[in-house]
Amino acid sequence: MVADLPAPIGAGIYNVYTGKPAGSSVPTAAQLGLEPPRFCAECGRRMVVQVRPDGWWAKCSRHGRVDSADLEAQR
Repeated sequence: MVADLPAPIGAGIYNVYTGKPAGSSVPTAAQLGLEPPRFCAECGRRMVVQVRPDGWWAKCSRHGRVDSADLEAQR
């Protein structure tokens, strides 16, 4: 459920892949799950992203860090 996601990638006012207002188009690579989020959903700031063989982590300077492994546990 989207409401249960951490602030950096949860339901917000910004698209986590483009940084544009929520509801804007999502790139094809992101739709396929090949691209990690790059922008914070809450504030629209560019996040620091580290991609690793088993997933990724992304950190917003204001809203903290989220790890793909944590998201898999919620599924």
